[in-house]
Amino acid sequence: MATVSPFARSSAFEEPRLQGREQTIEEMYSVPEGFLEIEVRNPQTHGYSRKMYTDYEIVCRTNIPAFKLRHSSVRRRYSDFEAFRDILERESTRVNIPPLPGKVFTNRFSEEVIESRREGLERFLSIVAGHPLLQVGYYQGMLVSTYSPPGYQQTGSKVLCAFLQDPGWDKSQWL
Repeated sequence: MATVSPFARSSAFEEPRLQGREQTIEEMYSVPEGFLEIEVRNPQTHGYSRKMYTDYEIVCRTNIPAFKLRHSSVRRRYSDFEAFRDILERESTRVNIPPLPGKVFTNRFSEEVIESRREGLERFLSIVAGHPLLQVGYYQGMLVSTYSPPGYQQTGSKVLCAFLQDPGWDKSQWL
């Protein structure tokens, strides 16, 4: 009795599974619907002695209608991220908000700690900003995600767009 290798090709895999039309050049190279890119970069440490803190630049590029701007850049401190997360938890009871990178009490201004925190903050924002329940909107009772018609109302997180795009964002307005 001959055994067949699990890695052997089967004729079932040689036939195309989906028959459809080919993409046009415009479809291949155009910006996809629901494009969202969040980047946390350029950490800067300010102050001296006990008054030192690090802030981070948040760059957001998107075509999702829930966001007011297609491209934005703002700076935020770690304490801003903490307040933002607390506000999101209160505002969005149906969404499990991921944790922030932990607080650091020793060597918190070393390059390694700052870079590790930057990566964690970027991961946090990518998850939160990309969550569909935090960015959805409704237009005359219909869910919309690709355009923003007159009468569009955002029903997701109100603080999300402000935190990512408003340079004058102040946590005291939301607490």
